[in-house]
Amino acid sequence: MGNKINTLGVLTSGGDAPGMNAAIRAVVRTALHAGIKVKGILRGYAGLLEEDIMDMDAKSVSDIIQRGGTVLYTARCPEFVHSEIQDRGAEICRKHGIDGLVVIGGDGSFKGAAALAKRGVNTVGVPGTIDLDIACTDYTIGFDTAVNTAMETVDRVRDTSTSHERCSIIEVMGRMAGHIALWCGIANGAEEILTVERYDYDEQRIINSIIEKRNLGKKHYIIINAEGVGDSNGMAKRIEAATGMETRATIIGYAQRGGSPTVMDRVYASTFGTKAVDLLISGASNRVVALNNGQFVDYDIQEALAMKKDLNQYMYDMSIRLSR
Repeated sequence: MGNKINTLGVLTSGGDAPGMNAAIRAVVRTALHAGIKVKGILRGYAGLLEEDIMDMDAKSVSDIIQRGGTVLYTARCPEFVHSEIQDRGAEICRKHGIDGLVVIGGDGSFKGAAALAKRGVNTVGVPGTIDLDIACTDYTIGFDTAVNTAMETVDRVRDTSTSHERCSIIEVMGRMAGHIALWCGIANGAEEILTVERYDYDEQRIINSIIEKRNLGKKHYIIINAEGVGDSNGMAKRIEAATGMETRATIIGYAQRGGSPTVMDRVYASTFGTKAVDLLISGASNRVVALNNGQFVDYDIQEALAMKKDLNQYMYDMSIRLSR
């Protein structure tokens, strides 16, 4: 159990995600409601090391719940893995009177939070990543908005793909995880879903499938390709050469990170932020909040980091059956 929290810090780290602002707002206002001072740390751990820290009040988070991105900005800080840098981070927290810290980000951000907790700064992590790849939780801030953005784009590409009788390869984000690709593939009725977890790189099978379906009268073909598989442009050229079917690649890219968050992202992010502060007020530290089976829970950070997450096999098998 930690000591009483007098001043709470909040930062966002790693990739931005829609809904992070809702979480920041919840952290600030929940802490202020409890009589706790709040300091915002700009640009994640990089900003902490540079002491880019500001006081926050209720007005600081007015009119941000509907905005994408993060008003605290974010940055990568690879040097924060080093023990001496972590020592410095903890000393800066103490210098600014920060005795409780909410870290909004992914697994790498949580490793930094655990290091600070080990050095006496009470910390709680909030899962924020569009990739849905944090193993301890069924939900991560930003996924719902990102997958809806991707889905709407695929719908638009399908319209033109149908008009021109094309094969369209649409690349969605997911460098290490294929959750966006899987969900989009199901929601958009794609013929193929390629993810880093399942794709066997048998391109000839896809080519054979396109030829077979064209012979049966199918006029267009949609392939959802995860960023981690990549090579969408090269794949499009090879498929067109092998099938004679006009093939185009569309890479959605960073549009999936932006935009006004959905109601799910706003409400769940608000709940995560509130629970993180409640945990710190209760004296907890080195925890990460999570949503499991409809319940908001928390885990020891090391326990959470040790967990593994895969694609939902039933959903993946279902996507194959529905694409036939």
